[in-house]
Parts: sequence; structure tokens; C-alpha cells
Amino acid sequence: MDTASALINSFTAYLRDDRRRSLHTVRAYGMTAERFCAFLMDHIGSGVGADEIKGLKQADIRSYLAYRRGDGLTNNSAARELSALRAFLKHVGGDEAQIPKIKGPKVKRGVPRPASPEDILALAGDAQDSASEDWIGARDWAVLLLLYGSGLRISEALDLTGDALPLSDTLRVTGKRNKTRIVPLLPQVRKAIDHYIDLCPHVMEPGEPIFRGKRGGPLSPNLIRRVVQQARTKLGISDTTTPHALRHSFATHLLAGGADLRSLQELLGHASLSSTQVYTAVDAAHLLDVYQNAHPRAG
Repeated sequence: MDTASALINSFTAYLRDDRRRSLHTVRAYGMTAERFCAFLMDHIGSGVGADEIKGLKQADIRSYLAYRRGDGLTNNSAARELSALRAFLKHVGGDEAQIPKIKGPKVKRGVPRPASPEDILALAGDAQDSASEDWIGARDWAVLLLLYGSGLRISEALDLTGDALPLSDTLRVTGKRNKTRIVPLLPQVRKAIDHYIDLCPHVMEPGEPIFRGKRGGPLSPNLIRRVVQQARTKLGISDTTTPHALRHSFATHLLAGGADLRSLQELLGHASLSSTQVYTAVDAAHLLDVYQNAHPRAG
């Protein structure tokens, strides 16, 4: 029988090596698995292994969530805890996992704002974990990282073809009015796309789309929007966090990091500088919000 410790180590290794999750996510999910197994030892009154975890019922999961509520867990944090717990149960149960259905807590929707990098990674990670097949999960993870990491429109990402392969440090993108531009491709994003290509059962030919649907045809943008909607509902992330919002977050975070408007205009593929200047207002509002919430003399 696998011990709880061995199962947790296997789970975190799977997240790190197979799912390519961030160290922050691996640590957070691992801590959830540790807390859950420690709770089960008292709850069941015996050792905890794969057989015990596979035999858990809905009431057992509810008991754990109630226990965590006693620690002062908020609705948003409880939603994320439940997401991590589902991933752990799915890993332990394997392909035949029968995960008890638990409705997540109601979450308070935040005011519209650029999504944080942590929320974006959590959203992409949940989309990956919820996929029906590993290659589809790798695809969704790669697409969402590409939207945020390179500031692409969803149509631009899904229009990429095998002509772009092999990938390099930059990517040539065709945007509105058939205008092409060069965008940077971060190592993490390139690694995610390469991992998806390695797993994808469909051949990558020049002229054929890189990102494929389940049957091999072009991937629908509506499918990605639906994946994001399901993930953000589960995690308690704002309704304003859409695939296109990842592009806005890319721009806002670059501007906050010191990028100038002209460079941002080129990266986003805006025809005029006025289209880019909207981000100065977004960034100022975001900084004011941070100031009012964090500064001891604010207000």
C-alpha cells in the first residue's frame, strides 16, 4: 500500500515534471495534500494510503472543508483548496478515479482589474488539470500562457501554424488588417508549447494550425473561453478575467514595469498610439487601488 507521504511526493513530482506547474502552485497544492492526509488520519482513525483515498465519499470531503473553515478559510481560498484537492484525488485515483462531486463555495467577484500573475497561473493550471486528456491539458496551459506571456489576441494565437516551428525567442504574428509584428516568446511559454507539441497526437505540418481541437481540426476560440470561464468560477477569480483580459494584463504589467508606450504599441500591434494610451489610465487606477488598500495613511 502506498503511504500518504509517498502519494504526496508522487503528486508534487507529477505537477512539477509532467504538468510543468509553477513552484508556487506545486508548493500550494502539496500543502493542501499534506493537510488533507493529516486530517484523514484523525478522521478515519487509521493509516492513510491509496485504497483509503480512493474509497472516500462526499461526506468525507465535506468534513475536511468544514475543518478548514474552522481555520478561518475564506470562500475564495476554500475554492482554491477544493481545486487542489480534486487534482490530488484525480492523481491518486488515476484514469478510473471516481471523485465525489462537491459544489464549491460561493465566491465574491472582484472589481474589474488586471489579473495578477498568480491568478493567471492558477487559472491556466486549473484548465490543464480539468482536461480530459494530458495533451489537451498541455494545449490549454500553453495557449493561456501564450496570451499572457506575449500579449496575443486569441485569434492570433489560434492562427499560428506549423510554419512557426521550430520556435525561437521571438514569434512572428499576423494581427488585424494582416499586419505582422514580432513578439518575444518567453522561455517558459516556449517550453509549454513544445511540451504540448510533444504530446499532441496530430502531426504539425506547415500551413496547419499548431493548436488543434480534439479531432485534429482548428481549435475554436469559444472552447478556450469556456475553459477559462469554468476555471475562474471554480477558483473564485473575477468574471472580467477572460482570454482577452490576459492580453490586457500583459500590457498593464509591462507598463507598470517601466515599458514605454511606443514599445507597448509595437508589441500589441495597435495601429495608433491612442489605442495603447488607454493602459496609462488602467495602470493609474490599479496603482491608486493598491495605494488605498496598502498605505497606512491612505484615505
